[in-house]
Amino acid sequence: MSLYSSVIMDEPVCLIDTGSDGRLCVQESALQILQQIQEPVVVVSVVGLYRTGKSYLMNRLAGKQTGFALGSTIESKTKGIWMWCLSHPTKAGITLVLLDTEGLGDVNKGDSKHDTNIFCLAVLLSSTLVYNSRGTIDNRAVEELQYVTELTECIKVKSSDEDGDDSSEFVKFFPSFIWAVRDFTLERKIDGKDATENEYLEFALKLKPGTSKKVMEFNLPRECIQKYFPSRTCFTFPFPTNPENVSRLESLDPADLSTEFLEVTDRFCNFVFHESHVKTLKDGITVTGRVLGQLAKMYVETISSGAVPCLENAVIAMAKIENESAVKEGLEVYQSGMEKLKDSFPLELKDVSSEHQRLSSLATQTFMNRSFKDSDGEYLKSLEDNINKLFDGYLCQNEQASKRRCEDLLSTLSEPMTENLKQGFYAKRGGYDVFCKDLEDIVKNYNNQANKEVKAEEVLEDFLKQKSVESKSILQADKKLTENEKIIKEETEKTALLNQEIKVKEEKQRQLEEKMEAERRSNEERMRQMKEKMDEEIRLQREEAERAMNSKLREQADLLEKGFKDKADRMSQEMEEFRRQNAEAESNRAKEFAAMLENSDKRHEASMAMMMQQHREQMEAIKRMNPGSSGGCCIL
Repeated sequence: MSLYSSVIMDEPVCLIDTGSDGRLCVQESALQILQQIQEPVVVVSVVGLYRTGKSYLMNRLAGKQTGFALGSTIESKTKGIWMWCLSHPTKAGITLVLLDTEGLGDVNKGDSKHDTNIFCLAVLLSSTLVYNSRGTIDNRAVEELQYVTELTECIKVKSSDEDGDDSSEFVKFFPSFIWAVRDFTLERKIDGKDATENEYLEFALKLKPGTSKKVMEFNLPRECIQKYFPSRTCFTFPFPTNPENVSRLESLDPADLSTEFLEVTDRFCNFVFHESHVKTLKDGITVTGRVLGQLAKMYVETISSGAVPCLENAVIAMAKIENESAVKEGLEVYQSGMEKLKDSFPLELKDVSSEHQRLSSLATQTFMNRSFKDSDGEYLKSLEDNINKLFDGYLCQNEQASKRRCEDLLSTLSEPMTENLKQGFYAKRGGYDVFCKDLEDIVKNYNNQANKEVKAEEVLEDFLKQKSVESKSILQADKKLTENEKIIKEETEKTALLNQEIKVKEEKQRQLEEKMEAERRSNEERMRQMKEKMDEEIRLQREEAERAMNSKLREQADLLEKGFKDKADRMSQEMEEFRRQNAEAESNRAKEFAAMLENSDKRHEASMAMMMQQHREQMEAIKRMNPGSSGGCCIL
């Protein structure tokens, strides 16, 4: 089977286009595709000047010769941003999303801000950003990457401190950077020695000492690349075939391409597949296809309105959308399972409680997998409350089904007695004893057949109360019994009915205890899942901070090596503040989770206290009703 056979889309579609009013807009059809992708996504975007062969590289990543439009004219072929979603070729359970962007620098564009917006969207949406250029990485090539110097003006990390510089935070969420140099013909030598592609890239990005305006203009794009994209890789592609055929790569047979070009292309694709990470938001939150679509819509709407996209606001907005959906999804999991169980009603309470506990745990896990930033536990509480309401409803339906079955059973068992009553069979001397014997047989058979029904005792109580009316009539009419014997038998019957009432309350008591135990187990499982999620989120937050700190340390070492001691010293202060902020953020997150656990535990304690109060009240009622020894009962 081909590595690329299991695809989600047969061809790319437009994700972001330009509307009739000139503003960027997201295509609803593309959003619907992303909405169906619940797997984490690796998002690879390619950007670069138009007519540099970006689309060819993306087609190769898709394992296809054609797909993304390739042009052979002097105008940009791709407009907006096009998307192709496929099953990741090397990572199970991951979707690969390829984004081919409109070529930058097309002279026919009327809006000078358009290219910057396209570049920013590629940065915001991708986990790996491929910058495609031709020739060499010289001053001109770096200057053409001017868009990177505008990122701090086009993207904000935090909504607060609007005038503050939060560019140092960019490294936490910016994609890894690959510079693909096409039609590379130079020897890779530095100071006469052979250099690797990455060494060539770092040499090209080397800062020039000095403070003149010209030197600062020279250094600015290089500083920005080093600062914002600490994870950098370079691939140099030779001419694929005769230079006159470069413009029609899509129509060439792979056999016509040079071995060297194909080897670099294969290395490039394998590197992207193995080294590109799943897209994450700030604090290490995993992005699924569904979330990616929402982000694209949110960012495009913000840019089109003239505002600056803010990642903190985006995360908050996404959290609200995802958490509401997580509650709904968790409830659907619970309700779907209970609806299947309902087909088997009536069941013993322990069976209903056991399935409730299992589905409640599954629903909570479903919620946990999708939710994030539920800082005060508001959405988890909503899930708990709704599950408890549904559980009470299913218990009620089970009881109603049990009641119907018990009533039907008693109706069937008492049919002969009902017929005898109609015929006046018991209206004779000694008829009361015969009635009592028939009633005892009915109760015995009923108890044998309905002993596991949750409503067995309660339905029997109602039945015996109904028969006591007929029993009194038969007792009073029986001329075999003396008046004193009739008084004794009447008292005995009252005692029997009272004993049955006690058995009903004891059964309710037992069922309440079962429900309390189920709630205790559910709470333990919920607390375990919350703790697991807390540990995972704090781990991701810590890893994100460590990656950012390592990046800063590398940047500082690079500055020192190149003689920029003042800048390196300022970075030491920045890093100290960075460590303090990270420690504070981790501490705050731990406190938020501790508060969530405490609130959840309090809700559990309140629920248990309410049930314990019911328990005590029922116990007191049973004690007050205890009639002692009945001295023999005609019914039981």
